[in-house]
Amino acid sequence: MQKVFLKGWMALLIILGVLVIDQAVKVYIKTHMFLHDFKRVTSWFYIYFTENNGMAFGMEIFGKLFLTTFRIAAVGVIGWMLYKFVKANLKGGFIACVAFIMAGAIGNIIDSVFYGVLFSESNYSQIATLLPEEGGYAPFLYGKVVDMLYFPLIETDWPQWMPWVGGEHFIFFSPIFNIADASISCGIIVVLLFYNKYWSDCFQVLKNSDEQKE
Repeated sequence: MQKVFLKGWMALLIILGVLVIDQAVKVYIKTHMFLHDFKRVTSWFYIYFTENNGMAFGMEIFGKLFLTTFRIAAVGVIGWMLYKFVKANLKGGFIACVAFIMAGAIGNIIDSVFYGVLFSESNYSQIATLLPEEGGYAPFLYGKVVDMLYFPLIETDWPQWMPWVGGEHFIFFSPIFNIADASISCGIIVVLLFYNKYWSDCFQVLKNSDEQKE
């Protein structure tokens, strides 16, 4: 019982920690930088402010309202699964991964749901303000997700002799993302690498939960 209690608190602290850091960085970037402004940290790391309407790494898929609603529903499902995994006393590492995934999803939901109402618009000549007198830049549920982490690890030109792409500029790892995206991705990658044989136990926990309802 004590292990279950500690794992529950661990999951909660992970979620709260990721959310606080993610939102603090986003609010700072949003209120201190012009849209598409950047700061070079190293030759392979930039703080580059951009916004998107889509999912992780800016991949837009469906209408904004559907996307936001889908995110909220997905977080509800993940939260229910996390509760069941903690209650069943599954491995702490696996629970931590699920908590990171859930935290990242919530972080981007906050942007989508509230940022349009809370901030004025960001553009090339105007830095956004928090709680502007004239109102936000978009209705409730239609906010844009703030991204800022850019890691162009390799930036070069393709050799001229290469067919189709010869002479064109090439950047390895060009997505611009945020801490919430990184939290989701790291959680999924660790699960796939180290807990890929653990899914049978997870399905059994969820199956037992359904059987108890019946």
